[in-house]
Amino acid sequence: MTDVRMRPPTHPGVVLRDVVLPAMRVSVAQAAREMGVSRQQMYKILAADRAVTAEMAARLGKYCGNGPELWLNMQSAYDLWHARQALADSLDEIPTRAAS
Repeated sequence: MTDVRMRPPTHPGVVLRDVVLPAMRVSVAQAAREMGVSRQQMYKILAADRAVTAEMAARLGKYCGNGPELWLNMQSAYDLWHARQALADSLDEIPTRAAS
């Protein structure tokens, strides 16, 4: 049942920090201000120290013009990979049952 993917998905904050904000030519402070969040909150997301919540995904999706689903899906993939890694031994012990 363990995930065969060896490398974890990239945290959405890293994508925002390394790709999106530079492409938009906008500073973290400006992005935070325009989205109505604190710089501290933005920096924690960019450092992958904080998850992108549904509320933040809505803000990011509007700000970047690509919709909240992208940001939530990236966060979900990141979280699920880490959960599977942490629970790998336990998950192997759980039987898989199908409805009849």
